[in-house]
Amino acid sequence: PAAVPAAEPAHMSARIFAALLALDLVLLLLTWCIRALAGQSETLTQALEFWRCTDSRHYLDIARDGYIAAGDPDRVVQLVFLPGYPLVVRAVMLLVPSDICAGLLTSALCFAGAGCVVYRLLRLDLPHRDAVRALRFLVLAPGCFFFAAPMSESLFLLLTAAALYLARTRRPILGGLCGAGAAFTRSLGLLLFVPLLWELVHDAVQRRRADARQVVGALLVPLGFAAYCYINWRVAGNPFQFLIYQREHWNQRTGLFFSTAAYQTDYFLRSLTTGGWRDALGLWLPNLIACFAALGLLAAAAPKLRASQTAWFLAYYIVAVGATWLLSAPRYLLVLLPVPLALAQCTRKRTANLVLTALSTLASFGYLIAFILRWQVW
Repeated sequence: PAAVPAAEPAHMSARIFAALLALDLVLLLLTWCIRALAGQSETLTQALEFWRCTDSRHYLDIARDGYIAAGDPDRVVQLVFLPGYPLVVRAVMLLVPSDICAGLLTSALCFAGAGCVVYRLLRLDLPHRDAVRALRFLVLAPGCFFFAAPMSESLFLLLTAAALYLARTRRPILGGLCGAGAAFTRSLGLLLFVPLLWELVHDAVQRRRADARQVVGALLVPLGFAAYCYINWRVAGNPFQFLIYQREHWNQRTGLFFSTAAYQTDYFLRSLTTGGWRDALGLWLPNLIACFAALGLLAAAAPKLRASQTAWFLAYYIVAVGATWLLSAPRYLLVLLPVPLALAQCTRKRTANLVLTALSTLASFGYLIAFILRWQVW
């Protein structure tokens, strides 16, 4: 909408920041309680160490020791994990020596900060109530516990939201720097070039001239990924060594969504027929639901979304979901902002809002339990 009615309540950013910090703490305590109910009686230190799992251990290893070029093969291939998040954790470790505590603190602060920036970004197009509803769907999404984990999701969300917000509010250089930071944190951050370029073209058509600052801002984004390639060259002698490790160690290549849907469905049905119901319910079914639900939401809400948001979704979705060995679709799509925005657009009616909020809450709680019980949730 051209005009956004009604200003937000006073101190809204502080309220969002405090609420998300509290949610982060609740997720940590809830995980501890559920593990206790499942028979895993733990001290506080042991409960925190639980979060050194899946990709978290790789990020914490890098934060503590950096990349290595030779030695333990499992450590050598950690070069595929980009350095943005480990560097921030390493900085926090100057104050908090424990790597796991520093990682959890970093994620908590980035998550809370991201919520504030996401709200500001949403308010550029939505009234206060709709922006809050979109933010609620973001934190109720299945996999929201990944924002609390010592992984890069919370930092990546903060940087992508900041890049888009600054670009939209006529601060394209700062936006480009945040985009470069996102590309230095996750390889998918490189795709922020797409919405920033779209906004550049949109503004150039509106004003009938290009803004040099927007051009510079968009071109800054690939520099973050270029810095990561430079690190590959310094560590392994090849700026694209990460592609080799992804292919050889994780069987990861680029592919098409249709192929991903086919093999995900095949593995889901095979798991059910062979008794591997934990893999079916913890891995393959959530992946399939995330992929198809996100696509369906975009199709339903696309006419109401800004063109740059739709372009951002399509570019990100095609690359992320097209992976040839996709295990983390809910986590990858968790940080894709057009998804909660589409949910907010589809739930303007009270009944739809209540139904989808309830479904999101139940799915989020179920997915958290699957993660705690180690049902192949990645």
